[in-house]
Amino acid sequence: MEETYIRQLLAANNICVTEGLQQLFAYFVTDPANKNLVNQILENQKRLMDQWALKIRLADQDMQEIVFPNATVGKPYEYRLDMAALQWEDIALLTIDGLETTGLTYDPATKGVSGIPVISGDMRLVLKYRLKKEAEDVPPHEKKIRLVVNPDPRSLWKNVPSDTTDPFWKADVACMQESLGAKQVVAASKRGRSHANNGGFREDDYLVKHWAETGWSLLAVSDGAGSAQYSREGSRLACTFIASYFDECMTAEWLATVDRLIKTYNNNLQDKATKALNSFIYETLGNGVLQTHKKIEETAARLNASLNDFHATLAFVLMKQYDFGYAIMSFSVGDGPVGLLDEKEKSVTLLNWLDVGEYGGGTRFITMPEIFSSGQFSSRFNFILMPGFSHLILMTDGIYDPKFEVEANLTRWSAWQRLIADLAGENEGRQKVTLERTAVGTEQELAAWLDFWSVGNHDDRTLMIVY
Repeated sequence: MEETYIRQLLAANNICVTEGLQQLFAYFVTDPANKNLVNQILENQKRLMDQWALKIRLADQDMQEIVFPNATVGKPYEYRLDMAALQWEDIALLTIDGLETTGLTYDPATKGVSGIPVISGDMRLVLKYRLKKEAEDVPPHEKKIRLVVNPDPRSLWKNVPSDTTDPFWKADVACMQESLGAKQVVAASKRGRSHANNGGFREDDYLVKHWAETGWSLLAVSDGAGSAQYSREGSRLACTFIASYFDECMTAEWLATVDRLIKTYNNNLQDKATKALNSFIYETLGNGVLQTHKKIEETAARLNASLNDFHATLAFVLMKQYDFGYAIMSFSVGDGPVGLLDEKEKSVTLLNWLDVGEYGGGTRFITMPEIFSSGQFSSRFNFILMPGFSHLILMTDGIYDPKFEVEANLTRWSAWQRLIADLAGENEGRQKVTLERTAVGTEQELAAWLDFWSVGNHDDRTLMIVY
Protein backbone atom coordinates (compact mmCIF):
# COMPACT_ATOMS: atom_id res chain seq x y z
CA MET A 1 0.00 0.00 0.00
CA GLU A 2 2.85 2.36 0.87
CA GLU A 3 4.74 1.56 -2.36
CA THR A 4 1.63 2.14 -4.49
CA TYR A 5 0.88 5.45 -2.80
CA ILE A 6 4.53 6.70 -3.14
CA ARG A 7 4.69 5.71 -6.84
CA GLN A 8 1.39 7.58 -7.50
CA LEU A 9 2.65 10.57 -5.56
CA LEU A 10 5.95 10.71 -7.50
CA ALA A 11 4.14 10.29 -10.82
CA ALA A 12 1.74 13.06 -9.91
CA ASN A 13 4.80 15.30 -9.46
CA ASN A 14 6.39 14.18 -12.76
CA ILE A 15 9.16 12.19 -11.05
CA CYS A 16 10.13 9.05 -12.83
CA VAL A 17 11.83 6.13 -11.04
CA THR A 18 14.23 4.79 -13.62
CA GLU A 19 15.72 1.30 -13.73
CA GLY A 20 18.83 2.54 -12.02
CA LEU A 21 16.83 3.96 -9.11
CA GLN A 22 14.79 0.82 -8.39
CA GLN A 23 17.05 -0.41 -5.59
CA LEU A 24 17.01 3.02 -3.97
CA PHE A 25 13.22 3.21 -4.36
CA ALA A 26 12.81 -0.19 -2.74
CA TYR A 27 14.86 0.95 0.23
CA PHE A 28 12.89 4.22 0.39
CA VAL A 29 9.43 2.64 0.46
CA THR A 30 10.42 0.11 3.12
CA ASP A 31 11.89 2.72 5.43
CA PRO A 32 9.69 2.61 8.59
CA ALA A 33 9.69 6.39 8.87
CA ASN A 34 8.40 6.78 5.30
CA LYS A 35 5.82 4.05 5.77
CA ASN A 36 4.57 5.85 8.87
CA LEU A 37 4.30 9.11 6.93
CA VAL A 38 2.26 7.39 4.24
CA ASN A 39 -0.07 5.85 6.80
CA GLN A 40 -0.57 9.23 8.45
CA ILE A 41 -1.41 10.80 5.11
CA LEU A 42 -3.90 8.05 4.28
CA GLU A 43 -5.53 8.29 7.68
CA ASN A 44 -5.82 12.07 7.38
CA GLN A 45 -7.31 11.70 3.93
CA LYS A 46 -9.88 9.25 5.26
CA ARG A 47 -10.61 11.52 8.20
CA LEU A 48 -11.03 14.44 5.84
CA MET A 49 -13.41 12.48 3.61
CA ASP A 50 -15.40 11.31 6.61
CA GLN A 51 -15.73 14.90 7.77
CA TRP A 52 -16.92 15.93 4.35
CA ALA A 53 -19.50 13.11 4.27
CA LEU A 54 -20.67 14.18 7.73
CA LYS A 55 -21.11 17.77 6.63
CA ILE A 56 -23.02 16.66 3.56
CA ARG A 57 -25.33 14.44 5.70
CA LEU A 58 -25.98 17.25 8.16
CA ALA A 59 -26.65 19.66 5.30
CA ASP A 60 -29.16 17.19 3.85
CA GLN A 61 -30.81 17.02 7.25
CA ASP A 62 -31.07 20.80 7.45
CA MET A 63 -32.68 20.98 4.01
CA GLN A 64 -35.15 18.11 4.61
CA GLU A 65 -38.50 19.63 5.54
CA ILE A 66 -40.35 17.81 8.31
CA VAL A 67 -43.85 18.98 9.26
CA PHE A 68 -45.83 17.16 11.90
CA PRO A 69 -49.56 16.65 11.17
CA ASN A 70 -51.74 19.34 12.68
CA ALA A 71 -53.12 18.79 16.17
CA THR A 72 -56.24 20.21 17.83
CA VAL A 73 -56.60 21.41 21.40
CA GLY A 74 -58.49 18.88 23.50
CA LYS A 75 -58.21 16.01 21.01
CA PRO A 76 -55.85 13.04 21.50
CA TYR A 77 -52.81 13.33 19.24
CA GLU A 78 -50.21 10.79 18.20
CA TYR A 79 -47.56 10.92 15.50
CA ARG A 80 -44.57 8.64 15.10
CA LEU A 81 -41.50 9.46 13.07
CA ASP A 82 -41.06 6.76 10.44
CA MET A 83 -37.27 6.47 10.43
CA ALA A 84 -37.20 4.26 7.33
CA ALA A 85 -39.50 6.48 5.30
CA LEU A 86 -37.48 9.54 6.32
CA GLN A 87 -34.24 7.68 5.52
CA TRP A 88 -33.06 8.36 9.04
CA GLU A 89 -31.71 4.91 9.86
CA ASP A 90 -28.29 6.49 10.54
CA ILE A 91 -29.70 8.96 13.05
CA ALA A 92 -30.02 8.58 16.80
CA LEU A 93 -32.81 10.81 18.09
CA LEU A 94 -32.24 12.24 21.54
CA THR A 95 -35.17 14.49 22.39
CA ILE A 96 -37.60 17.11 21.10
CA ASP A 97 -37.60 20.47 22.86
CA GLY A 98 -40.57 22.84 22.83
CA LEU A 99 -43.27 20.42 23.98
CA GLU A 100 -43.00 21.31 27.65
CA THR A 101 -46.19 23.44 27.90
CA THR A 102 -48.20 21.91 25.06
CA GLY A 103 -49.63 18.84 26.77
CA LEU A 104 -47.62 16.63 24.38
CA THR A 105 -44.59 14.46 25.16
CA TYR A 106 -41.91 12.70 23.11
CA ASP A 107 -41.14 9.02 23.68
CA PRO A 108 -37.62 8.10 22.47
CA ALA A 109 -38.51 4.39 22.46
CA THR A 110 -41.36 4.73 19.96
CA LYS A 111 -40.07 7.91 18.26
CA GLY A 112 -43.58 9.23 18.85
CA VAL A 113 -45.16 12.48 19.99
CA SER A 114 -48.46 11.99 21.80
CA GLY A 115 -50.85 13.51 24.32
CA ILE A 116 -53.76 15.93 24.41
CA PRO A 117 -52.79 19.48 23.39
CA VAL A 118 -53.78 22.18 25.86
CA ILE A 119 -52.65 25.27 23.94
CA SER A 120 -52.99 26.30 20.31
CA GLY A 121 -50.46 28.00 18.08
CA ASP A 122 -47.71 27.55 15.54
CA MET A 123 -45.15 25.59 17.54
CA ARG A 124 -41.46 25.61 16.60
CA LEU A 125 -40.00 22.44 17.99
CA VAL A 126 -36.32 21.57 18.13
CA LEU A 127 -35.29 18.00 17.41
CA LYS A 128 -31.92 17.12 18.89
CA TYR A 129 -29.98 14.25 17.37
CA ARG A 130 -26.59 12.70 16.53
CA LEU A 131 -25.51 10.54 13.68
CA LYS A 132 -24.99 7.02 14.95
CA LYS A 133 -21.33 7.03 13.88
CA GLU A 134 -20.60 10.13 15.95
CA ALA A 135 -19.13 9.90 19.42
CA GLU A 136 -21.51 10.33 22.35
CA ASP A 137 -19.58 13.34 23.60
CA VAL A 138 -20.26 15.27 20.40
CA PRO A 139 -22.77 18.10 21.06
CA PRO A 140 -26.16 17.17 19.56
CA HIS A 141 -27.26 18.71 16.29
CA GLU A 142 -30.56 20.60 16.10
CA LYS A 143 -33.34 20.55 13.55
CA LYS A 144 -36.39 22.83 13.68
CA ILE A 145 -39.78 21.22 13.12
CA ARG A 146 -43.15 22.92 12.79
CA LEU A 147 -46.26 21.71 14.60
CA VAL A 148 -49.53 23.59 14.21
CA VAL A 149 -52.02 23.10 17.05
CA ASN A 150 -55.44 24.34 16.06
CA PRO A 151 -57.79 25.73 18.71
CA ASP A 152 -60.77 23.65 19.77
CA PRO A 153 -63.55 24.82 17.42
CA ARG A 154 -65.88 24.88 20.40
CA SER A 155 -63.76 27.53 22.06
CA LEU A 156 -64.40 29.89 19.15
CA TRP A 157 -68.12 29.95 19.91
CA LYS A 158 -69.29 32.49 22.45
CA ASN A 159 -72.00 31.80 25.00
CA VAL A 160 -73.71 35.18 25.35
CA PRO A 161 -76.62 35.10 27.82
CA SER A 162 -80.03 35.84 26.35
CA ASP A 163 -81.95 38.94 27.41
CA THR A 164 -83.90 38.00 30.53
CA THR A 165 -85.96 41.21 30.30
CA ASP A 166 -87.48 40.16 26.99
CA PRO A 167 -91.23 39.45 27.38
CA PHE A 168 -90.80 36.09 25.63
CA TRP A 169 -87.59 35.09 27.35
CA LYS A 170 -87.03 31.45 28.28
CA ALA A 171 -84.14 29.67 29.94
CA ASP A 172 -81.24 28.81 27.65
CA VAL A 173 -81.34 25.23 28.97
CA ALA A 174 -84.31 23.32 30.36
CA CYS A 175 -84.63 19.72 31.50
CA MET A 176 -86.98 17.43 33.45
CA GLN A 177 -87.51 13.84 34.57
CA GLU A 178 -90.83 12.35 35.64
CA SER A 179 -92.59 9.06 36.20
CA LEU A 180 -95.32 8.01 33.76
CA GLY A 181 -96.71 5.03 35.59
CA ALA A 182 -94.51 2.06 34.66
CA LYS A 183 -92.34 4.24 32.44
CA GLN A 184 -90.02 7.18 32.99
CA VAL A 185 -89.66 10.23 30.79
CA VAL A 186 -86.65 12.49 30.53
CA ALA A 187 -86.44 15.59 28.38
CA ALA A 188 -83.93 18.36 27.79
CA SER A 189 -83.79 21.39 25.52
CA LYS A 190 -80.69 23.46 24.89
CA ARG A 191 -80.06 26.68 23.01
CA GLY A 192 -77.95 26.06 19.92
CA ARG A 193 -74.47 27.51 19.52
CA SER A 194 -75.64 29.61 16.58
CA HIS A 195 -78.04 31.40 18.95
CA ALA A 196 -75.73 31.43 21.96
CA ASN A 197 -72.98 33.04 19.90
CA ASN A 198 -74.92 36.30 19.56
CA GLY A 199 -77.10 36.19 22.66
CA GLY A 200 -80.13 34.77 20.85
CA PHE A 201 -82.95 32.82 22.46
CA ARG A 202 -83.74 29.13 22.63
CA GLU A 203 -86.44 28.62 20.02
CA ASP A 204 -87.30 25.00 20.94
CA ASP A 205 -89.71 23.95 23.64
CA TYR A 206 -91.29 20.83 25.12
CA LEU A 207 -93.99 19.79 27.55
CA VAL A 208 -94.84 16.65 29.51
CA LYS A 209 -98.17 16.20 31.27
CA HIS A 210 -99.27 13.05 33.05
CA TRP A 211 -102.82 12.59 34.31
CA ALA A 212 -102.15 10.01 37.03
CA GLU A 213 -105.83 9.48 37.77
CA THR A 214 -106.56 8.39 34.19
CA GLY A 215 -103.18 6.98 33.12
CA TRP A 216 -102.92 9.22 30.06
CA SER A 217 -99.71 11.11 29.27
CA LEU A 218 -99.03 13.91 26.81
CA LEU A 219 -95.56 14.39 25.33
CA ALA A 220 -95.00 17.42 23.12
CA VAL A 221 -91.98 18.89 21.34
CA SER A 222 -91.88 22.07 19.27
CA ASP A 223 -89.21 23.81 17.20
CA GLY A 224 -89.58 27.54 16.64
CA ALA A 225 -88.59 28.80 13.19
CA GLY A 226 -85.39 30.79 13.46
CA SER A 227 -86.60 33.27 10.86
CA ALA A 228 -89.74 34.17 12.85
CA GLN A 229 -89.15 36.87 15.46
CA TYR A 230 -91.43 35.36 18.12
CA SER A 231 -90.96 31.70 17.32
CA ARG A 232 -89.59 31.03 20.81
CA GLU A 233 -93.04 31.99 22.12
CA GLY A 234 -94.74 30.12 19.29
CA SER A 235 -93.09 26.86 20.35
CA ARG A 236 -94.05 27.43 23.97
CA LEU A 237 -97.64 28.27 23.07
CA ALA A 238 -97.94 25.24 20.79
CA CYS A 239 -97.01 22.91 23.66
CA THR A 240 -99.04 24.81 26.24
CA PHE A 241 -102.22 25.10 24.18
CA ILE A 242 -102.32 21.45 23.14
CA ALA A 243 -101.94 20.48 26.82
CA SER A 244 -104.74 22.88 27.82
CA TYR A 245 -106.95 21.37 25.15
CA PHE A 246 -106.56 17.86 26.53
CA ASP A 247 -107.07 19.17 30.05
CA GLU A 248 -110.54 20.28 28.98
CA CYS A 249 -111.14 17.41 26.60
CA MET A 250 -110.67 14.60 29.08
CA THR A 251 -114.17 14.53 30.50
CA ALA A 252 -115.64 11.36 31.99
CA GLU A 253 -117.54 10.82 28.76
CA TRP A 254 -114.44 11.24 26.60
CA LEU A 255 -112.40 8.90 28.78
CA ALA A 256 -115.10 6.25 28.72
CA THR A 257 -115.43 6.54 24.94
CA VAL A 258 -111.74 6.26 24.18
CA ASP A 259 -111.31 3.34 26.57
CA ARG A 260 -114.22 1.52 24.94
CA LEU A 261 -112.95 2.14 21.41
CA ILE A 262 -109.42 1.00 22.20
CA LYS A 263 -110.59 -2.14 24.00
CA THR A 264 -112.92 -2.96 21.13
CA TYR A 265 -110.09 -2.41 18.68
CA ASN A 266 -107.86 -4.73 20.70
CA ASN A 267 -110.50 -7.47 20.84
CA ASN A 268 -111.73 -7.08 17.27
CA LEU A 269 -109.41 -5.81 14.57
CA GLN A 270 -112.22 -5.60 12.04
CA ASP A 271 -112.58 -2.64 9.70
CA LYS A 272 -115.53 -1.30 11.67
CA ALA A 273 -113.61 -1.11 14.95
CA THR A 274 -110.58 0.37 13.20
CA LYS A 275 -112.62 3.00 11.41
CA ALA A 276 -114.44 3.98 14.59
CA LEU A 277 -111.21 4.44 16.49
CA ASN A 278 -109.46 6.29 13.66
CA SER A 279 -112.44 8.60 13.29
CA PHE A 280 -112.38 9.36 17.00
CA ILE A 281 -108.64 10.05 16.97
CA TYR A 282 -108.88 12.25 13.90
CA GLU A 283 -111.75 14.22 15.40
CA THR A 284 -110.25 14.57 18.87
CA LEU A 285 -106.62 15.24 17.98
CA GLY A 286 -107.55 17.21 14.87
CA ASN A 287 -109.74 19.50 16.90
CA GLY A 288 -106.92 19.95 19.42
CA VAL A 289 -104.48 20.89 16.67
CA LEU A 290 -106.97 23.34 15.15
CA GLN A 291 -107.69 24.92 18.54
CA THR A 292 -103.96 25.27 19.16
CA HIS A 293 -103.56 27.04 15.82
CA LYS A 294 -106.47 29.38 16.55
CA LYS A 295 -105.21 30.27 20.02
CA ILE A 296 -101.76 31.15 18.67
CA GLU A 297 -103.52 33.24 16.01
CA GLU A 298 -105.51 35.04 18.71
CA THR A 299 -102.34 35.69 20.67
CA ALA A 300 -100.66 37.18 17.61
CA ALA A 301 -103.67 39.44 16.95
CA ARG A 302 -103.71 40.59 20.57
CA LEU A 303 -100.07 41.59 20.26
CA ASN A 304 -100.60 43.26 16.86
CA ALA A 305 -98.17 40.77 15.35
CA SER A 306 -98.33 38.48 12.36
CA LEU A 307 -99.20 34.82 12.83
CA ASN A 308 -96.05 34.07 10.83
CA ASP A 309 -94.01 35.67 13.62
CA PHE A 310 -94.93 32.66 15.79
CA HIS A 311 -94.03 29.91 13.33
CA ALA A 312 -93.28 26.64 15.13
CA THR A 313 -93.47 22.92 14.47
CA LEU A 314 -95.40 20.58 16.75
CA ALA A 315 -95.13 16.87 17.42
CA PHE A 316 -97.05 15.25 20.25
CA VAL A 317 -97.95 11.83 21.56
CA LEU A 318 -100.93 10.90 23.72
CA MET A 319 -100.21 7.61 25.48
CA LYS A 320 -101.81 5.23 27.98
CA GLN A 321 -100.89 1.80 29.28
CA TYR A 322 -103.65 -0.84 29.30
CA ASP A 323 -103.48 -4.42 30.50
CA PHE A 324 -103.00 -5.52 26.91
CA GLY A 325 -100.42 -2.92 25.88
CA TYR A 326 -99.71 0.72 25.18
CA ALA A 327 -102.15 2.83 23.18
CA ILE A 328 -100.23 5.57 21.42
CA MET A 329 -101.81 8.37 19.41
CA SER A 330 -99.68 10.96 17.67
CA PHE A 331 -99.69 14.07 15.49
CA SER A 332 -96.85 15.87 13.77
CA VAL A 333 -96.25 18.90 11.61
CA GLY A 334 -92.67 19.86 10.83
CA ASP A 335 -89.38 18.04 10.66
CA GLY A 336 -89.06 16.44 14.12
CA PRO A 337 -89.08 12.61 14.06
CA VAL A 338 -90.99 10.47 16.55
CA GLY A 339 -89.67 6.93 16.88
CA LEU A 340 -90.99 3.93 18.82
CA LEU A 341 -88.23 1.41 19.56
CA ASP A 342 -88.39 -2.24 20.55
CA GLU A 343 -84.94 -3.48 21.54
CA LYS A 344 -86.09 -7.10 21.91
CA GLU A 345 -87.34 -7.20 18.33
CA LYS A 346 -84.64 -4.80 17.12
CA SER A 347 -87.27 -2.78 15.34
CA VAL A 348 -88.32 0.84 15.02
CA THR A 349 -91.72 2.24 14.13
CA LEU A 350 -91.70 5.79 12.85
CA LEU A 351 -94.89 7.48 14.06
CA ASN A 352 -94.75 10.39 11.64
CA TRP A 353 -93.44 11.60 8.32
CA LEU A 354 -91.34 14.72 8.02
CA ASP A 355 -92.25 17.87 6.14
CA VAL A 356 -89.31 17.57 3.80
CA GLY A 357 -88.73 16.13 0.37
CA GLU A 358 -91.67 14.88 -1.64
CA TYR A 359 -94.21 15.40 1.12
CA GLY A 360 -93.99 19.14 1.46
CA GLY A 361 -90.85 20.49 -0.12
CA GLY A 362 -89.94 22.14 3.15
CA THR A 363 -90.80 22.53 6.82
CA ARG A 364 -94.41 23.22 7.76
CA PHE A 365 -95.62 24.83 10.97
CA ILE A 366 -98.66 24.60 13.24
CA THR A 367 -99.18 28.29 12.45
CA MET A 368 -99.77 27.67 8.72
CA PRO A 369 -103.49 27.62 7.83
CA GLU A 370 -102.82 25.61 4.69
CA ILE A 371 -101.93 22.46 6.60
CA PHE A 372 -105.59 22.08 7.58
CA SER A 373 -106.86 22.29 4.00
CA SER A 374 -104.21 19.97 2.60
CA GLY A 375 -105.25 16.51 1.49
CA GLN A 376 -102.42 15.15 3.61
CA PHE A 377 -103.75 16.53 6.89
CA SER A 378 -105.30 13.22 7.96
CA SER A 379 -101.98 11.43 7.39
CA ARG A 380 -100.39 13.54 10.12
CA PHE A 381 -102.26 11.45 12.73
CA ASN A 382 -101.25 7.98 13.80
CA PHE A 383 -102.31 5.27 16.22
CA ILE A 384 -100.51 2.16 17.32
CA LEU A 385 -101.21 -0.44 19.97
CA MET A 386 -98.01 -2.05 21.21
CA PRO A 387 -97.60 -4.86 23.80
CA GLY A 388 -94.50 -3.00 24.98
CA PHE A 389 -91.57 -0.89 23.86
CA SER A 390 -88.09 0.04 25.05
CA HIS A 391 -87.98 3.71 24.03
CA LEU A 392 -90.33 6.33 22.69
CA ILE A 393 -88.28 9.23 21.35
CA LEU A 394 -89.31 12.70 20.20
CA MET A 395 -86.77 15.20 18.90
CA THR A 396 -86.28 18.40 16.96
CA ASP A 397 -84.09 18.69 13.89
CA GLY A 398 -81.19 19.82 16.09
CA ILE A 399 -80.88 16.13 17.03
CA TYR A 400 -82.15 14.59 13.82
CA ASP A 401 -79.72 16.38 11.49
CA PRO A 402 -76.43 15.38 13.19
CA LYS A 403 -77.50 11.96 14.44
CA PHE A 404 -79.44 10.66 11.43
CA GLU A 405 -78.27 12.97 8.63
CA VAL A 406 -80.82 11.78 6.08
CA GLU A 407 -84.49 10.84 6.32
CA ALA A 408 -83.87 7.31 5.04
CA ASN A 409 -81.92 6.48 8.21
CA LEU A 410 -85.01 7.02 10.36
CA THR A 411 -86.43 3.66 9.28
CA ARG A 412 -83.19 1.79 9.97
CA TRP A 413 -82.81 0.07 13.31
CA SER A 414 -79.04 0.45 13.11
CA ALA A 415 -79.35 4.26 13.11
CA TRP A 416 -81.50 4.28 16.25
CA GLN A 417 -79.20 1.70 17.81
CA ARG A 418 -76.29 4.11 17.27
CA LEU A 419 -78.28 6.85 19.00
CA ILE A 420 -79.00 4.63 22.02
CA ALA A 421 -75.31 3.64 22.17
CA ASP A 422 -74.36 7.31 21.93
CA LEU A 423 -76.65 8.09 24.85
CA ALA A 424 -75.03 5.23 26.77
CA GLY A 425 -71.66 6.95 26.52
CA GLU A 426 -70.24 5.75 23.21
CA ASN A 427 -69.28 9.23 22.09
CA GLU A 428 -66.25 11.48 21.91
CA GLY A 429 -66.81 13.05 25.32
CA ARG A 430 -67.92 9.79 27.01
CA GLN A 431 -71.03 11.68 28.11
CA LYS A 432 -73.54 9.15 29.43
CA VAL A 433 -77.29 9.39 29.98
CA THR A 434 -78.45 6.77 32.49
CA LEU A 435 -81.78 5.51 31.16
CA GLU A 436 -82.68 3.41 34.16
CA ARG A 437 -85.90 3.70 36.15
CA THR A 438 -84.17 4.16 39.50
CA ALA A 439 -81.52 6.58 38.25
CA VAL A 440 -81.41 10.10 39.67
CA GLY A 441 -80.17 13.14 37.76
CA THR A 442 -80.82 11.70 34.30
CA GLU A 443 -82.26 15.02 33.14
CA GLN A 444 -78.99 16.80 33.96
CA GLU A 445 -77.05 14.10 32.13
CA LEU A 446 -79.25 14.55 29.06
CA ALA A 447 -78.82 18.32 29.15
CA ALA A 448 -75.05 17.82 29.24
CA TRP A 449 -75.21 15.25 26.43
CA LEU A 450 -76.97 17.81 24.21
CA ASP A 451 -73.74 19.80 24.11
CA PHE A 452 -72.14 17.25 21.75
CA TRP A 453 -70.03 18.62 18.92
CA SER A 454 -71.08 18.13 15.30
CA VAL A 455 -69.49 20.16 12.52
CA GLY A 456 -72.04 22.43 10.88
CA ASN A 457 -74.88 21.47 13.25
CA HIS A 458 -75.42 24.25 15.78
CA ASP A 459 -79.20 24.56 15.99
CA ASP A 460 -81.29 24.29 19.16
CA ARG A 461 -81.53 20.71 20.41
CA THR A 462 -84.48 19.10 22.13
CA LEU A 463 -84.77 15.41 22.96
CA MET A 464 -87.48 13.56 24.89
CA ILE A 465 -87.20 9.87 25.79
CA VAL A 466 -89.78 7.59 27.40
CA TYR A 467 -88.13 4.43 28.72
